[in-house]
Amino acid sequence: MMQMEPAELGGGRRRYFRLTSQTVKWAKTPGMYPDGACLYLLVGRAGSKSWIFRYRRDGRLHDMGLGPLHTVSLAEAREAALACRKLRRAGGDPIEARRAERLERRVETAKAMNFRQCAEAYIAAHKPSWKNPKHAAQWSSTLETYVYPVFGKLPVQAIDTALVTKAIEPIWSAKPETAGRVRGRIEVILDWAGTRGYRNGENPARWRGHLKNLLPEKSKVRRVKHHAALPHDELPAFMARLQEQTETAARALEFTILTAARYRNAERPRNWRDHRT
Repeated sequence: MMQMEPAELGGGRRRYFRLTSQTVKWAKTPGMYPDGACLYLLVGRAGSKSWIFRYRRDGRLHDMGLGPLHTVSLAEAREAALACRKLRRAGGDPIEARRAERLERRVETAKAMNFRQCAEAYIAAHKPSWKNPKHAAQWSSTLETYVYPVFGKLPVQAIDTALVTKAIEPIWSAKPETAGRVRGRIEVILDWAGTRGYRNGENPARWRGHLKNLLPEKSKVRRVKHHAALPHDELPAFMARLQEQTETAARALEFTILTAARYRNAERPRNWRDHRT
């Protein structure tokens, strides 16, 4: 491995433009080859070549990649290094400046990424992990009905608390279960968008400490009204009539009554041996 030289930021005699197109072309030994003024050619163990701008900040060395040799020429690397040195002279940090520039580009991209596009991308990414095919259809259906008409076409970065409540508040009292699911789906999609860099800031669909302060608890909005239970002495006659039916639904209901299983277990039991009667 070729020995690395310290960053050339002061002291001693400076030497510039040490490298030539030929030395760059024929450099084979892995290591750092200095061109001068903080610019280095990095040759990897596998023979790859790239440009590095090495500088010192707060007593620590930092390496900033300027691109691979097959894309960035020696002249272009020197121009990029010159821009970095000018930024350092002005008190800036080249790495932080590039991060800020990339963040700004992501924000600009986010302006063109609307909520519906984010929702569809999220569903497409997670659909393979959903065991029930109906799950994806339910997501799309509820969003199409309650959310897209309100802010589906708006930039995902623009979604705020007012828009979220505008979508779910009209059904919060009439359909609390559906409203709760819709709110949760909006929250998950906005979290996904935040992770992908399409938005920043707090999630306006978050329940705890946020929407909970604006909307009543679902359990207090509308009591669930259950169907009346069948009197015990009428059960034998009912079961006899049920056994006369040949439909699958009749068999599922009979199975549920005999095993006291949940509806979903009757619909798609994982192991029928667990439900012998």
